[in-house]
Amino acid sequence: MNTLDLLDRLVAFPTVSADSNLPLIDFVRGYLNERGFECRLVHDSSGEKANLFATIGPKQDDGIVLSGHADVVPVATQAWTSDPFKLTQRDTRLFGRGSTDMKGFLASVLAAADRIDAKALKRPLHIAFSYDEEIGCVGVRSLIDVLMKEQFKASLCIVGEPTSMSIALGHKGKLAAQARFRGEAGHSSLAPRFVNAIHLACDFVGMLRAAQREIAEAGWQDADYDIPYTTVHAGKIAGGEVLNIVAERASVDFEIRHLAEDNIEDILSRIRASAGAKSEIEVLNAYPGLATSDASPAASFGRRLLGEAPTTKVSFGTEAGLFATGLGLETVVIGPGNMNQGHQPDEYIEEAELQRCDAMMDRLIEQLC
Repeated sequence: MNTLDLLDRLVAFPTVSADSNLPLIDFVRGYLNERGFECRLVHDSSGEKANLFATIGPKQDDGIVLSGHADVVPVATQAWTSDPFKLTQRDTRLFGRGSTDMKGFLASVLAAADRIDAKALKRPLHIAFSYDEEIGCVGVRSLIDVLMKEQFKASLCIVGEPTSMSIALGHKGKLAAQARFRGEAGHSSLAPRFVNAIHLACDFVGMLRAAQREIAEAGWQDADYDIPYTTVHAGKIAGGEVLNIVAERASVDFEIRHLAEDNIEDILSRIRASAGAKSEIEVLNAYPGLATSDASPAASFGRRLLGEAPTTKVSFGTEAGLFATGLGLETVVIGPGNMNQGHQPDEYIEEAELQRCDAMMDRLIEQLC
């Protein structure tokens, strides 16, 4: 099957993160099994979602991992001009949910699998398709845990998030947390006698803003990013019951998007210390950043595949940091499409981007042979 036919099939699976991805995974497993891959699934606790890990070629430690996620963001509140789960071509653009983020890459990988002569491979190829990347790189962790226990080794990993086929050497990590505050309920006519949890929450937001100013002025800087420093952001605040009762409870959801070089635990410790005794901070999710050297084997391999492609760093998070830190793999991010189209109504990918990715896959197969 060619890449466009496969993209059509993949887009038709409505793999929104809230729902099961098993129909898509079962299709991919059957497709790869027919082409000589050894496939296995690592399910979530519910059994309704699964990571897929597939391998072809000799049993060696010098293989290449191609990684991508199968889940997509919701469409329910978006105004699409065509069916988001039916691939629609208009001129050179291919519209559909996940066409850019990131089923275009998955389709190119699967099309390449159809062109592989297993007997000619001198090094193995591994394919990793995950679930629940869109809600914080959640699903792939169980697959990485399994591979760690098996002492899995490979030469490098390519994560196929959309980079316009540039070689992305880095992205920021992310920590999402909730700060909760305990006050004292009381009649609002006597408000000064009680501790107002909303006031504590607002003080905490002010402290986050001060921390952001300090990081921007004196923290680590990396000019390769649009925002060249670690960012601290309050995204949601809630508290109180009714206007005439002093608020007993309040909360602030906040995140830290940090440069890989910054120590996120140190930053969080300083925030905890400043939050005060009447607060509790719970980390809801976190994933590491990526900082791959321009002189690394992964970057050199990317250049062999792409020629004079530029290197870059991307502002969005990916699973690349988990492959790098969890499995110790040299990892880069290279994929078709531009994230400006990702998560948008009428998401699309240019057909030429898929052609460039297919050409990269051909060169990758040559390298493995």
